[in-house]
Amino acid sequence: MLRQLGRAAWRWTDGRLRAAQLTRTALTKVFPDHWSFMLGEIALYSFVTLVATGVFLILFFVPSSAETIYGGSYAPLRGSSVSAAYASAIRLSFDVRGGLLFRQVHHWSALILLGAIAAHACRIFFTGAFRKPREINWLVGVTLLLTSLANGFIGYSLLDDLLSGSGLRIGYSIALSVPLVGPWLAFLLFGGEFPGDVIISRLYGLHVLLLPVLIATLIAVHLAILVRQKHTHFAGPGRRDSNVVGSKLWPTYAFRSLGLLSGVLAVTFGLGGLVQINPVWVWGPFEPANSTTPAQPDYFLGWVEGMIRLFPAAEFWVFGHLVPSPFLPAVALPLLMVLVMYAWPWLDRLVTGDRGRHHVAARVRERPGRTAVGAWAVAQAGLLLFAASDDLMARWLSAPVEDVVAVLRIVVLAGPPVVAAVAYVLARALRAYPESTLMTLEPRHVGEALGLSRPRPSRRAAPEGGPGARPEVPSEDAPQVVNAGGGHAD
Repeated sequence: MLRQLGRAAWRWTDGRLRAAQLTRTALTKVFPDHWSFMLGEIALYSFVTLVATGVFLILFFVPSSAETIYGGSYAPLRGSSVSAAYASAIRLSFDVRGGLLFRQVHHWSALILLGAIAAHACRIFFTGAFRKPREINWLVGVTLLLTSLANGFIGYSLLDDLLSGSGLRIGYSIALSVPLVGPWLAFLLFGGEFPGDVIISRLYGLHVLLLPVLIATLIAVHLAILVRQKHTHFAGPGRRDSNVVGSKLWPTYAFRSLGLLSGVLAVTFGLGGLVQINPVWVWGPFEPANSTTPAQPDYFLGWVEGMIRLFPAAEFWVFGHLVPSPFLPAVALPLLMVLVMYAWPWLDRLVTGDRGRHHVAARVRERPGRTAVGAWAVAQAGLLLFAASDDLMARWLSAPVEDVVAVLRIVVLAGPPVVAAVAYVLARALRAYPESTLMTLEPRHVGEALGLSRPRPSRRAAPEGGPGARPEVPSEDAPQVVNAGGGHAD
């Protein structure tokens, strides 16, 4: 009976929406099998986990700066006057069944989401998957990264503990440093002088409604463009710009993706249950007169903190308006980096002259210049993140913090060019010897890439189609499906 009703409902739907044809086309879509293509799915499933745990937290969190007397089960705080937001965070951690688990899973999922997006962006960058016709998806991805960064900072700031309050104070100072409009922006957001009375409720609306809707929309657009344009894949036997080699959506890829979803949930809930993160009861409630030291932001904002700590205190006047010292390291330089990211597909095209359409991803070694730029950027971000802990390093080394800052300035300026030069040389050596890997690369290969030695004559592969040429045959190690054709029919 139920089967008959289901078939009748399906026939009724198919007769109006032609759902059978759409479903058949979707189920036969082919996805590449390489593990690196799963980085984007990790980000997607982390966002799903964030939404699911966030719905639970919404039921108990109070987004208000109003003063209240804490009377929960956490004895050291009982009877203290704290904000309603901070009191609800403590109750979530100690009095709500499963509250601490969901709080920590939510936080860990945010960290995994941003890490997965960054790793996915690196894969896109180093393999040239941003080239024509995927410039639009690159722009969508960069916007998604920036939106997720903003939402991560806002969520981190909602709890009104001493650590998040210190971060908000830095954000307020950065907003004030913008010439002309800075004080107006800060007043508009905070509703007055820091800390203000409305900032938590305003950030709450952004965190639970506007930014999640924007992130979900960007993810949907990102996936729609991917389906329409065809997925990239790595070079290999039978793989061309006109096809995709891999597994069909149903059943192989669907079950693999469900397994990845289960793995993401297992890891995040395992971390949430076993690894403590952001114990707000230890930090205590935020008081403007207090200062948290050492105070370290989450890693996804550590590079900004590092620039602020290392950049010299440079104030100057422009047309009679003072530009405070936080403006250059916290506004101008990050804005320049963001603009370069947005413009990168066209900058790459300008340098390489490559205007063709590409569906086969490039190997990292094929473009040593691009590899060097990417290595520079990754090294720069990592060293700036490291520099955000200059006070901790000074304590561990029993050295004056001024000396630590001086050394870090040299390392941050000199380290990335060195990393970029090494990456460039290795990429050139690997490009000259395609059969080699980093583990099998010989010193003479590096010497030839540097021009220090002459290349030895080597046996070259027979030309395609010539005597001794081996035909391209797909690997039989795993089931593979080849979809030919252009457009969105993969």
